[in-house]
Amino acid sequence: MPKQKTIPEPKAEIAANERQLAQLRHKQQQLENRAAYYEKGDRRKRAHRLITRGAAIESVAPLAKVLSETEFYAFAEKALAIPEVKGLLMEAVNEHNKNEFRGD
Repeated sequence: MPKQKTIPEPKAEIAANERQLAQLRHKQQQLENRAAYYEKGDRRKRAHRLITRGAAIESVAPLAKVLSETEFYAFAEKALAIPEVKGLLMEAVNEHNKNEFRGD
């Protein structure tokens, strides 16, 4: 016949399970916080890249400052559709890839 548990034994089991549950919830929160931290870092890097590239465009083409956002997008689409500009961009990308492959 199996031994019946006394009242303190189930209470101790419940307390141990509650501690374990609290630990697991804490671990889950840590993992969620870490994921948010890395995601936030990626957003910051992207924002920094967009800002610096926009500043570079304004630096080499100061007239672009007067264009509205819509006008600037239309201009950029037209400029990047020119075959010579597409070719220059492709050259730059190929050079980047070649340097990255070599480890420069």
